[in-house]
Amino acid sequence: MNYKLLAERLLPGEYPTPEDYEAKYPPRDLPKGAEVTRLAPSPTGFIHLGNLFSAITDERIAHRSGGIVYLRIEDTDLKRKVDGAVEAVIGALKYFDVKFDEGAEIGGNETYAPWYQRQRAEIYRAFVKKLIAEGRAYPCFCTEDDLAALREEQTKNKEITGYYGKYAKCRNLSEEEIYKNLDAGKPFVIRLRSLGNPENKIKFHDEIKGDVTVTENDQDVVILKSDGIPTYHFAHAIDDHFMRTTIVIRGEDWLASLPIHIELFAALGFPLPRYGHHCSLMKQDGETRRKLSKRKDPELSLEFYRKEGYFPRAVKVYMLTLLNSNFEEWYLKHPDADLAEFPFKAEKMSKSGALFDLDKLNDVSKNELARLGEEEMFAFLKDWAEEFGTDTQKKYFADAEKMKRTLALCMGVGGKKRRKDFTTASQAMEFIRYFFERPAAREQYRTDAASKNAILRAFLARYRYEDDAQAWFAKVKEIAAENGFAAEMRDYKANPEAYKGSVADVAEVLRIATTGQANTPDLYTIMQILGEEETRARLQCAMENS
Repeated sequence: MNYKLLAERLLPGEYPTPEDYEAKYPPRDLPKGAEVTRLAPSPTGFIHLGNLFSAITDERIAHRSGGIVYLRIEDTDLKRKVDGAVEAVIGALKYFDVKFDEGAEIGGNETYAPWYQRQRAEIYRAFVKKLIAEGRAYPCFCTEDDLAALREEQTKNKEITGYYGKYAKCRNLSEEEIYKNLDAGKPFVIRLRSLGNPENKIKFHDEIKGDVTVTENDQDVVILKSDGIPTYHFAHAIDDHFMRTTIVIRGEDWLASLPIHIELFAALGFPLPRYGHHCSLMKQDGETRRKLSKRKDPELSLEFYRKEGYFPRAVKVYMLTLLNSNFEEWYLKHPDADLAEFPFKAEKMSKSGALFDLDKLNDVSKNELARLGEEEMFAFLKDWAEEFGTDTQKKYFADAEKMKRTLALCMGVGGKKRRKDFTTASQAMEFIRYFFERPAAREQYRTDAASKNAILRAFLARYRYEDDAQAWFAKVKEIAAENGFAAEMRDYKANPEAYKGSVADVAEVLRIATTGQANTPDLYTIMQILGEEETRARLQCAMENS
């Protein structure tokens, strides 16, 4: 068969030669030992923890070696493309402090652009044509029904499914049959003519898992679809070579495709990049572990952490504890260090499933939030409110001084005693809500309505904003004594039957009336932050609505 004529019939026209492309995309001018890594998601609009897991690894490996990390968009499947997906990827990873040196919608070294695969279609077709001309690729005219029937037969015979061996129906079509199909206008794809033998084994060094053994590929995989766009397998081999990727980090589910990729690089005459296959993120589900699921686990999506308001450094710190076994020990010694200083190594990554524990992340988040200074906390909560908060929450920050006083009281911001029970911005914003919004509902008062109103009436008559904390509490004790409550806790404990309750019950009435809650930080300070007018209005409202 004249393969050169067939190549011209299938892909007519002149294409640049491999030498042309080698000159167009030369080796990068980087220091010796510098790594070039990439994140290459599909533009589906769903950016998840696995992407962050890989992206942190890619960024650390590249930057610690003096190399670069780039973003490539694998948009060969238009059916999965979602508008704005690329911006979502960049925005989400930037939020978690993962920055690319170049790539789609980022720019950078234009020598290796474009970074969208559909914009590189000519390169792929040039190499497909070359493989056809060499007899290493051929047209396949099988329909979806043909392939379904093939799979059904293989399943029935308990054989491996796929297009190989005797099941590769179009592999050995005669020249006459091929041209007859082409003249009839039958649609076709281009398949690789595999030379692999499943009886042969390949020893391969994985940068994470160590030495592994895989079976040679014998599948005649599709390399060019009927619309002239390549499959992922083929496109990634071309792109990783000409973008000069030195190491590919990806999930362990890609190990099954490794034999295909080894054969593709060999067929194309390209050196194989190094590969590292990281473990899957697992979740404890009862007595068993399973992979995090898009359908079952909202915490898989990075948007979950942004909407909830996890502090980005906290998420990155926790991910690093999963990525490198020695990170946690290093971080205990260097809690204030730039995370980029950690000596990250691919070989330190787990070789089996990493257990993702949201409770542990929450603990990390509490610690990280407790370390923020006044301005940092204010800016973090304000930024979250601007993007995810309600219109009312956005207004909380109009009075910056009030907000900072609130944060100092509720979270210990700026003080020596920091509270470590806040996990997210959304939780913190809900906690401080009563400082900025009057309570729509109140917790149940433990005193009867008459006593409650008598306490509120007496306090309104005595309350002065200018009072210090000592004078304020003295008045609360006076009101307690006048209304049958023990002014001193020791008196109440000695003879509880003699009183309606204690001064603590009186303070609780004031607390619930002011905040809607029975448990809050120091009530005197709360009233100072609210101001006299607002405090009086809330107490009056509570009395009227009894």
